[in-house]
Amino acid sequence: MSSLSARLLISVSVLMLFFFGATIVVLDTAFVSAGEQAREDILDGYLMQLLAAAEPNESGDLGLPIDLFEAGFNSIGSGLYAELRGNADTVVWKSRSALGLQLPYGGDGDLGVRVFARDQLLDGTPLLTLSLAVQWEFQDGSLRPYVFQVSESLDSFNQQIANFRRQLFGWFAAVAVIMLLAIAVLMRSLLKPLRQVETEIGEIEGGDRTSLSEEFPTELAGVARNMNLLIDSERARSDRYRHTLDNLAHSLKTPLSAVRALLAESQAAFGDKVNEQVDRMDEIVRYQLRKPAASATKLVLAPVAVEDEVKRLVEGLRKVYRDKQPDILTDVRPGVQFRGDTGDFLELAGNLLDNACKWCEKRVQIALEPAVNPSGGMLMSVDDDGPGVPENAVDALLNRGTRLDESTPGHGIGLAIVKDIASSYGGSVTISRSKLGGAKIVISIPPPG
Repeated sequence: MSSLSARLLISVSVLMLFFFGATIVVLDTAFVSAGEQAREDILDGYLMQLLAAAEPNESGDLGLPIDLFEAGFNSIGSGLYAELRGNADTVVWKSRSALGLQLPYGGDGDLGVRVFARDQLLDGTPLLTLSLAVQWEFQDGSLRPYVFQVSESLDSFNQQIANFRRQLFGWFAAVAVIMLLAIAVLMRSLLKPLRQVETEIGEIEGGDRTSLSEEFPTELAGVARNMNLLIDSERARSDRYRHTLDNLAHSLKTPLSAVRALLAESQAAFGDKVNEQVDRMDEIVRYQLRKPAASATKLVLAPVAVEDEVKRLVEGLRKVYRDKQPDILTDVRPGVQFRGDTGDFLELAGNLLDNACKWCEKRVQIALEPAVNPSGGMLMSVDDDGPGVPENAVDALLNRGTRLDESTPGHGIGLAIVKDIASSYGGSVTISRSKLGGAKIVISIPPPG
């Protein structure tokens, strides 16, 4: 993931998920624990009221009135139940709400000790039960064991817990979303200097400014300062290159003028041909002079008329290799574009065609077509029917000064120049075996940007 903002948001989201999850668990546990304690306290109150209402009846046993103080004990199916058990766990009395129900026995406990238990009815309804074993002393001084028991359905309590959990998750989700939005806005403000750096670098590339501004936070001030130093260094290097080439051009100016003057005195036909080559030399010098300036600022150039330039190159090469008379075929597909410097295109196509004509037996073919991936780029392929290039020599051939045949005229830098120019446009060069029998060199140039 390349976005710094996205990384920060994901990191904060993971931390929030962890801490909010832990908080939700703590709050849920505390709520459930507090709710259960409240239910136990309520049942304990009911139990005390049952003990207060219990009295011996006419049959000499312990009993309770039909209508109790709490309305829930008097309504069938209310979820609040009570019963009194005597010897052998015999049910002596049960509340009207428990008619028709078989309440689970809360269990035997020590005398005077309250016993809480979780149980359920036969239909699966969960219950919270409180039982208390006592010894009841009658008026004649006799003691009899009894167990008072109250039970409450937990359906409503469980529903309250479920509602609480839904609200808890809902509120925490809302808080998390609000916090993430607030953090995103805050990060947008905090990362504004980084976007400013990106914008200013783009303006430098477009030639709209010469250096980064100095109004940056302390953390980025060093980056901006070093970037400005690098830009100044590259600009100074470009100036040195330009001055060197200016000197070269100045040195060549006088000899070229002398050659033109001498040609004026020669035969017209011969003079025209040599003048054409002198013009070509002059154009090459101007192109080399433009290269350092073009590398200092990346300009947006109009598309090159590739078909016209290829025809021009082919005509020139047919004159250069008139003794060999190679059969040069051109195939320029509709829609092919090269957006860049015309001199760069001529260097690419010219070097490849010159190599192909030099090594071919008879046939040379150049094809230009739009690239499919990425869309909008250019594919240039040059084939010949010469001896080809061995696979183990492909990499070495793209380096400066490497030549496969020392007896053939040349300097061994043509393909290196092609590689450098293609790389400057983000492209690549591949060498393989051609269907014509010789070498096949393909240049892939992606669209600008």
